Amino acid sequence: MSLTPEILKKRTFDYALRTLKTIDTLKSTTANEIMGKQVMRSSTSVGANYRAACKAKSTADFINKLKIVEEESDESVYWLELIKAYNNINSSEFELLLKVSKELEKIFSASVITAKNRRNNTLNKS
Repeated sequence: MSLTPEILKKRTFDYALRTLKTIDTLKSTTANEIMGKQVMRSSTSVGANYRAACKAKSTADFINKLKIVEEESDESVYWLELIKAYNNINSSEFELLLKVSKELEKIFSASVITAKNRRNNTLNKS
């Protein structure tokens, strides 16, 4: 199955929503509050910035915006891993969220490479 922009918009939206709901279930501590806010920002930013990338005005703009999505995805993985370690979480639901986070990070990392290669191939043909 091809990952169309509409499919990725839905996946990133669902991911952000799942992350928000998961963070709301954590025990109330200063550390969880700080980490929770960080992962809430980065995970919701993935979808918001992907939508912005889809409206890019040029190939260079698209690549720059997609790079932000990649960075936010990677940051989300970091925060989720830290939350898991700090809270000693072993639930399958949290593992699934972490898996989705890592999948999105890989998808957007590969997308940046693909977009750069396409741009370079186009420039080389000119």
